[in-house]
Amino acid sequence: MKISRHWKTTVATTFAIVTITGLVGGPAQAAPDPDALYNSAQRNFTDGNDDAGRSELRELIGADPTDAEALSLQAIWSHYAGDLPALTDAMARLSVVDPGMAAGTNNVIGAVTAAVGTLPNPLPAIVGPQTGIVVLGYGLLPDGALRPELVNRLTAAWLQAIASPFSPVVVTGGNPQNGITEAEAMRNWLVGKGLPANRISVESRAGSTVQNALFSTNMLRDLGANSAVVVTSPNHIRRAVADFIVAGTRVVGATTSLEQLASQLLPPAKQNQRGIYLDATRTFQLATAR
Repeated sequence: MKISRHWKTTVATTFAIVTITGLVGGPAQAAPDPDALYNSAQRNFTDGNDDAGRSELRELIGADPTDAEALSLQAIWSHYAGDLPALTDAMARLSVVDPGMAAGTNNVIGAVTAAVGTLPNPLPAIVGPQTGIVVLGYGLLPDGALRPELVNRLTAAWLQAIASPFSPVVVTGGNPQNGITEAEAMRNWLVGKGLPANRISVESRAGSTVQNALFSTNMLRDLGANSAVVVTSPNHIRRAVADFIVAGTRVVGATTSLEQLASQLLPPAKQNQRGIYLDATRTFQLATAR
């Protein structure tokens, strides 16, 4: 059958349009947005969807193999998942792309491992003047009074300070109530128990364990301390230890109060370690969104 010139032209034009728009063989695939993938992965890690987060990072790294933050996150969360091949691959790539971030990522993984193995210890450590004693705050009552859990932490810190009389003491915590921060309330309690006010340094900006670690690390350096005994509750000590190590503080003691001590002696199950990993990535200051 003979096809008219008109139909030949129409068919050719249609084919050209389809080819140009990428409709042959299915719709054109837009290139993935690395930042959107990164942000979605971080939201998934925050929400506990770790497999989804790692999948998005794999897609991101496929699109941009030089994305150091994505490689670092992939290594850390592959360590959490026990995925050794993915961890090894991410670290090998990161070591080429950004050796400094690779070293920091190794430090994060080492910090988490050390923290998980930390035993809550109500007995004070014996340390010298180059080791600071850092006690972490806890939310105050609306009138600015101390909650019982914070009193328990402070009691442990007071015993630690008595056992190590030449160590500087740092109290850390913001979140003011009735015009007083956690750190100020903690200092007042310790001074009321006989510690000299000039021995206590007040860090009153921190609103999280991550900030406790970052801000107190800077303060310890200003005080000439090169290590710390971290003092907090037993159910908080492992996360705190990881954050302080990642922040750059050498932790030589983990002194805790007595409440719930027995239930916290065993290392946490893997699913209960998520918060430690999540906090560690934030202390490492990987962007939560970009």
